Amino acid sequence: MGKFIVEASAKAGHDTYVLVTESTLSNPTKAKLIEIFKSFGVTFLHGDLYDIESLVKAMKQVDVVISTVGHAVLADQLNIIVAIKEAGNVMRFFPSEFGNDVDRLHTVDPAKTLFKTKVQIRRAVEAEGIPFTCVVNLYCADFFLPNLAQPGHVVGPSAGPPKHKVIILGDGNAKDFATYTIKAVDDPKTLNKILYIKPPHNIITLNELVSLWEKKTGKNLYTRGTKATFPLNMALSISYPVFVKGEHTNFEIHPSFGVEASQVYPDVKYTPVDEILNYYV
Repeated sequence: MGKFIVEASAKAGHDTYVLVTESTLSNPTKAKLIEIFKSFGVTFLHGDLYDIESLVKAMKQVDVVISTVGHAVLADQLNIIVAIKEAGNVMRFFPSEFGNDVDRLHTVDPAKTLFKTKVQIRRAVEAEGIPFTCVVNLYCADFFLPNLAQPGHVVGPSAGPPKHKVIILGDGNAKDFATYTIKAVDDPKTLNKILYIKPPHNIITLNELVSLWEKKTGKNLYTRGTKATFPLNMALSISYPVFVKGEHTNFEIHPSFGVEASQVYPDVKYTPVDEILNYYV
């Protein structure tokens, strides 16, 4: 995800810095990505998530910090918070979110533990008085469209969504984030708010999604699963509050805590679900 944020930032004309370890720059498997970043004109800053001194040095050269660390090290963003406070010049921090609204979803493990960590980071940012924006894109299209939200369904270059059978979690009726993120970096409307990427044409139930796919493929692959046993894995425990409890759509976005991206930035053309599915037909 970080590479898309970097690209969007550079293309938007921002001076863009990427924090990397020295081993990353010399890693042959990262060579292509490094060259792509160089083509964007980014500046590489040497540092490490576990070296506070290097983090502070990096922070002093920027005014916005966007974290895209992975799940395994979410809790270690506390080091970033410490560095931001010590540097004293950062005007906005985007913690590594880019998923569900963890303050409003209630699920089971293993996702429950993951969400709890994100909540702890939110509270730490607020407690330190660091200006922030949390980007909540709910279900990323790359996460559930290629497999119609089927846990365990592997999607390869030529696979696409399942073509014979699907399982419906619950009753099936619970109702381009890099660009939106960069739009928000210096926008006062998103300061200390959640930026929800929830465009109206992409609010779709699982039943509606399956129906769309059936129409595009001309196949009736719809089979209903009555109940699911939780937790099966991370994907299923994330799906539970979405498809069974409907917690993506059971609240209104109030101006006191958030704004919706497609309303704030109507100039950004997002890709509707129906159009994305055409790629897999």
